[in-house]
Amino acid sequence: MTRYILPFTILDMALEQKIRIAMIKKGIKSLSELAGRMNNCSPQNLHNKLKRDNFDEKEMREIAEALGADLRIEFVDKETGEVL
Repeated sequence: MTRYILPFTILDMALEQKIRIAMIKKGIKSLSELAGRMNNCSPQNLHNKLKRDNFDEKEMREIAEALGADLRIEFVDKETGEVL
């Protein structure tokens, strides 16, 4: 069996990739299903936002809620790596 080591962490992934991974883990099969769990969000609108990787904090909180997850945003000191 061949094993691959990916040269990046989940922090380096685009937000779309992180959302799609979360969808798989939560058993959400499509963007339509995810959009249906959100307030006032059509599947097309969600798809366009994912492709542009363009979300504001409110939208991220709605996505997290639709995924049954909490959203965490942290500031990390570039010099020390300490969470501020």
